[in-house]
Amino acid sequence: MLIPDNIHPDQTIYFNGAFVLKVIQEHRVMDILDLYIQTTTTQKMSMPVFVLCLDWLFLLNLVILNNHDKVELCS
Repeated sequence: MLIPDNIHPDQTIYFNGAFVLKVIQEHRVMDILDLYIQTTTTQKMSMPVFVLCLDWLFLLNLVILNNHDKVELCS
């Protein structure tokens, strides 16, 4: 669930996904590990939460994994 009622809002995929999206919008194309490092400088999150955020952004067609195994912002 994106916004469950039993945890604090800043621990949700919906909330943390906004931070991941902001970083990828600034750089357009990034390595997954570099994206994680950049994102966690502003918002602390675990790697599993980060991966779930990437999955959510992928399902929304906001990011893709390109042929060079880098996360890329969809145009």
